[in-house]
Amino acid sequence: MDYFEFEFIVKFREAFWQDLLINALSEAGFDTFEESSDGFNAYIPASAFNEDRFIESLAGFNELFAFSYHKNTIKARNWNELWESNFVPITIKDQCYVRATFHSEAPEYPFEIVIDPKMSFGTGHHQTTSMMLAFILEEDFKHKAVLDMGCGTGILAILAAKKGAAEVVAIDNDPVCYQSTLENFKLNGVGGVATSLCGSKEAIPVRCFDRVLANINRNILLDQLAAYSQVLVPDGSLFLSGFYEADCDILLRKANDHSLRLAHKKQDGEWVCLKLIKA
Repeated sequence: MDYFEFEFIVKFREAFWQDLLINALSEAGFDTFEESSDGFNAYIPASAFNEDRFIESLAGFNELFAFSYHKNTIKARNWNELWESNFVPITIKDQCYVRATFHSEAPEYPFEIVIDPKMSFGTGHHQTTSMMLAFILEEDFKHKAVLDMGCGTGILAILAAKKGAAEVVAIDNDPVCYQSTLENFKLNGVGGVATSLCGSKEAIPVRCFDRVLANINRNILLDQLAAYSQVLVPDGSLFLSGFYEADCDILLRKANDHSLRLAHKKQDGEWVCLKLIKA
């Protein structure tokens, strides 16, 4: 699958406005972003790119700050090479070591996750993913049934399984993410506990879960909160990320409509992660 790469050059860089632009692009179908010395690069599958939608996502931002962009086409093989050249191992709370298949093992950490990123989101490097991983490390997952929505590479589901979950169901509507998750489950030896489905909220099994993980974006979370609450057991925990501090109020109001109450909040820059409890 070919990808389009858009190299954004941002003048007089302001992190807040740049992040808002990235959020707008993500809602237009861009699924991966990479910081550069002059701004950032944005990536989208060539088959998913819509010129009108792209132009619409940029509307208004030129009035806020100056930027330009250049479009490139990246073949699938070169995309994988790009990931390998930029993927460095990370640690979360000195407990979880996340590495790619081409890195050395680190047995000194209680939890090690091996990710073959390919073209799917979720290597732990983005603030939203790292905060979700931190929440999982802090919470009890032993013998729990877990649902992971918008699973990307399956990284959150893998850690939940390694923390003793009885069952993990990971769902993503992108076929590339679905295949990547299956491969990463095998790499990490959690295939006996974790399963992957390709779809969206309609793919959620009709059953109960003790923990629900959803690292997506504000609009999808608003649309799917009711579905999460429906399958979450009373006193069960819902972890949300993929949005900005400015989005918290609208998400919490929607959550309140579905008997979900705020228990804890993490923030890294403008990005936020919430823990909600079902009343």
